[in-house]
Amino acid sequence: MNQLTIRGFDKDLEQHIVRVARGEGISLNQAALKLLRRSAGIENEANAGDTIGTSLDHLIGTWTADDLNEMEQSLRELSQIDECMWK
Repeated sequence: MNQLTIRGFDKDLEQHIVRVARGEGISLNQAALKLLRRSAGIENEANAGDTIGTSLDHLIGTWTADDLNEMEQSLRELSQIDECMWK
């Protein structure tokens, strides 16, 4: 494998690489390579269907504790088994 050192990228780019890495559960290096390949137009065709768009990124981190509690309560209710329906 070839190695390349990149210096001088700004904080916004750093944060974007970190978000991609965390969001996809990959290393910073893998995230940077993925973004480079995507921007160069040579993204792996086989993985193109796995790409998640950025249209909802503005919602990341916007939930309050109340929102989380409400969602968890709703999910708890959905996990209840109605025994009558299985007879």
